[in-house]
Amino acid sequence: MISQELLDILCCPETKADLVLEGDTLVSTDKKTRRRYKIENDIPIMLIDESDILSMEEWEKIMRKHGKLK
Repeated sequence: MISQELLDILCCPETKADLVLEGDTLVSTDKKTRRRYKIENDIPIMLIDESDILSMEEWEKIMRKHGKLK
């Protein structure tokens, strides 16, 4: 599990946006890119080429859950 301390210093490598922990992934709070990064064996895989792009609907649902939707 990713510690809050680590989560506080990690950011999206593409946009430098904050990330939220969603299950075994980290999701960028940037509305334009909506990137999701996998966590494998408690190690965030912060490679843009290996990230997923969420649909607007899925991204908004996650941001609402974490109180990040503006």
